[in-house]
Amino acid sequence: MDRDGYVWWYVDALSEDGRQGLTVIAFIGSVFSPYYAWDLTRDPFEHCAVNVVLYGERANRFCMTERGRAALTRDADHIRIGPSGLDWDGTTLTIRLDEVAAPIPTRVRGTVRLRPPGFTPGMHRLDAQGLHRWWPMAPSAPVEVALSHPGVSWRGTAYFDTNHGDTALEAAFSDWTWCRASLRDGAAILYDVRRRDGTRQALTLCFAGDGTPLEIEAPLHAPLPPTRLWRMPRHTRSDDGRAQVVRTFEDTPFYARSLLASTLRGEPVRPVHESLSLARFANPLVRLMLPFRMPRPG
Repeated sequence: MDRDGYVWWYVDALSEDGRQGLTVIAFIGSVFSPYYAWDLTRDPFEHCAVNVVLYGERANRFCMTERGRAALTRDADHIRIGPSGLDWDGTTLTIRLDEVAAPIPTRVRGTVRLRPPGFTPGMHRLDAQGLHRWWPMAPSAPVEVALSHPGVSWRGTAYFDTNHGDTALEAAFSDWTWCRASLRDGAAILYDVRRRDGTRQALTLCFAGDGTPLEIEAPLHAPLPPTRLWRMPRHTRSDDGRAQVVRTFEDTPFYARSLLASTLRGEPVRPVHESLSLARFANPLVRLMLPFRMPRPG
């Protein structure tokens, strides 16, 4: 991986009753790290992290500790960063977590097991040069979450993807919105990108449970209200051009994560949705705020 590069593996999961959520992202070249942005060497291997966010009914926990290359080990079937890691045995992705939340130090420890019934055909280019690639590997898979700290266990549905890039995200993109929605058999994914050069890309994808691509008509633009605190813009697409925000999981200066209610492919769905402003992320004042939640030992 070259200077300015990155790769991440992303899992998000929602419990069957919709009351509990989890996001895990394993980074080499942590793209939202202020330390990576400030590092003149731009060495991605010096900026690794397993970010974990728990969404509950009463309080969320954010674990975003960054570590250097000495904390990283990996091969074709596993990656370990500090005390946490991801392992693939051919049928199951096992994520072992042992992280500490910030700014209030509370432990997040336990195991997540994801069993994809199949994989999608391959990667999608997000820019004209192919410098940024995205592969929605397993859009809908059963998941089991068993955490000793904070002592919660549940089953639900998860999504698993990976992104690879050769330059900083903020050098290529102004913003994007993304959402994934579980369907009766499989999942739909919407990914709308606005690039720095003003061009746009709107991906509308649908897959069966085993990863086989399915036909889907491009949904209509659906406006959403901005977030309450940081006024992050939000919008999505749906069959009838309408959508509602059921819950806002995260409301930050440059990123919002929400649970929506809409219709896709003729089905009522509850998409997990994100809005990202890379123009806001590039603001030096915003980057100065991030170490509050993103400690770096040593």
